[in-house]
Amino acid sequence: MMNKLRSLLSLAVIASAPHALAQVDRVSIEAFSKQPSVTGVSMSLEGDVLVGLVADPSKDGEEMAAAYWDLSGEIDTTKPLLPSNITPSGTRTNFFAANALKQKKSLWFTVQAYTGSLQGCGEGKTTGSTKKYIQKVYMGNERIKKIDDLPNGSAEVGASKVLLRCFELEGETGIASLLPLDSENVLLSRTTTKNGVGYFLHNLRTGREQFQYRGKEFENYLISDRTGEPYGSTELEFTNGEWQSFINLRDPATGRLTREDALTTNIEDRYTLDIYGFHSETNQYFVGTDKFSDKVSVYMYDASTDQFSSEPVFAHPEFDISGIEFSTREQDFGAVLGFTYLADVAKTYWLDPEMDSIQKGLDAAFPNRNVSLGDMTADRNRILFTVSSGSMPTAYFLLIDKAKVATIGSSRPWIDPADLGETELTYITARDGLKVPSLVTYPPNFQKGKDKARGAIIHPHGGPWARDFAGFDNAGWVQYFANRGYIILRPQYRGSTGFGRALWLAGDKEWGQKMQDDKDDTAAWLVSQGYVDADKIAIHGYSYGGFAAIAASVRPNSPYQCAIAGAGVADLAKLGNVWGDNRIQRVVQGQTVKGMDPMRNTEKVNIPIQLYHGDYDVRVPLFHSRDFYNAIKRDSPQSELIVLKQMGHQSNKWLPEHKADVLENMERFLTTTCGM
Repeated sequence: MMNKLRSLLSLAVIASAPHALAQVDRVSIEAFSKQPSVTGVSMSLEGDVLVGLVADPSKDGEEMAAAYWDLSGEIDTTKPLLPSNITPSGTRTNFFAANALKQKKSLWFTVQAYTGSLQGCGEGKTTGSTKKYIQKVYMGNERIKKIDDLPNGSAEVGASKVLLRCFELEGETGIASLLPLDSENVLLSRTTTKNGVGYFLHNLRTGREQFQYRGKEFENYLISDRTGEPYGSTELEFTNGEWQSFINLRDPATGRLTREDALTTNIEDRYTLDIYGFHSETNQYFVGTDKFSDKVSVYMYDASTDQFSSEPVFAHPEFDISGIEFSTREQDFGAVLGFTYLADVAKTYWLDPEMDSIQKGLDAAFPNRNVSLGDMTADRNRILFTVSSGSMPTAYFLLIDKAKVATIGSSRPWIDPADLGETELTYITARDGLKVPSLVTYPPNFQKGKDKARGAIIHPHGGPWARDFAGFDNAGWVQYFANRGYIILRPQYRGSTGFGRALWLAGDKEWGQKMQDDKDDTAAWLVSQGYVDADKIAIHGYSYGGFAAIAASVRPNSPYQCAIAGAGVADLAKLGNVWGDNRIQRVVQGQTVKGMDPMRNTEKVNIPIQLYHGDYDVRVPLFHSRDFYNAIKRDSPQSELIVLKQMGHQSNKWLPEHKADVLENMERFLTTTCGM
């Protein structure tokens, strides 16, 4: 089967395989900044519908449109699959994501600009007017001829006008379960008009909705995909002077949810305890935890004895386990198919022989690429999958009958992977001996030991409780500059998640200090390897990464010629105060936000910095960049502040012109002020 598949995929391999060039073409700013050709594709449970977003052909691709592919009938795999219907974004709303459901229905996620009073609802000013983006979710029918509002939460008894207004401004709707064994219902989760998360049974055939149950203020339910009923819950309570995390699980003997003392933790200890599912043959639960080792591993937990298995059932020596793949087919519902782990990219280790064979066949057909299996039908005769890499924009395909492949399209078909650099994961030793995982993207055709890059950009991620992956960077910050001869190094500095508990906790109270040393030490490593000259290094980051760039501008003995900070935190004291207002965040993360405060060290500025910030950003308000710039502009006349109109914090609140402006201004600053 797989030999036949490899043969049929030969043309696709030729199109996507890297090849050496004597010199590469310069990739334009527009190639990275304009809307993707296609993105966010998903498939219905029956396999008869695809939905996703496409660049709107009626608007010269400047906006995203909702796309619907009718897969009923025979599929011609000799030519790309084209959407059957395309619905433009509204005059005020823009599509940013979609989910195919069943019964030919789909959910559509939108954002729209908003200016007005929030009345205390969500992120933003508590008084006066706030500029921000708000999100809404709609239900689409067959061929998305209609995209309708979902219920506003008034199905809950006792919803007040004020609470309904808060839901309108800040409410979030998601899919709690597709209920794969139910032909017409799905379970939706919704930030309710009261405290906590509410769950609603939505009938896709009639459009009617029934309220099912609601968690308490700090409670989330674990939902059975078979029944739609809770089999457990997680909740936070203030007990005996401490905030504690409790897990309740269904007792197989009584059917009731029972608090599991063995799973109780103090939230300030920050142990990972994730319930991945239930093993019906042993009446035990799969629990992902780092209580017994540095990396998250999966143990079996017996709720009747309050005991963990003596050894993990799934573990990886280098990376955290992130989940388990279960079958949702009626004939083997709940069977373990494999588990996922977080390497340079998220990967799945398949235990199911058929899934393993499919994965290996596609991996062989797309060498040196990351092949990720997605939505699939119960008989596995239709499987949606993506192919990508650090140098290859995500492309979407449909595997048919385990032997034929239909092309849906590439997100950026105008970009040739040969013009971009390859990315590798390496470990760099910091000055105190800590190993810092780092993703290094080299210029195309770069030869270690022979070539020297034009310059280097140290590019720390946001969060800081987050991490980078080696897949394609849709912001363009990595590959746009790799294409122009720079090495881009993304350090997973102490405080990063996904590389073990020790690295994560090592960042506590080290903002601008040891966390910053890690970035500087990775810059020194590049010089020691001969990859770049010491006077050709810059730092650029966004959000927390922006803080790191701002901190670099006032630290002594900087290894950087300049810094570029996007939506960066500059005032550590004010950030700590904001996080301290939230009683949970104060205990979990607020107390870790300590270290060197750039706003209290502005007189030490010693390298020029470019600050850019969106005026619709409520996550990190504009005052951080504005106040820092006003404090340093006399002593650092080469520094600059760029305010981007109607730009929010998250990437789904950026317009193409925002991405283009950022890349253009970064390149200008690097080549002139920074001397690159």
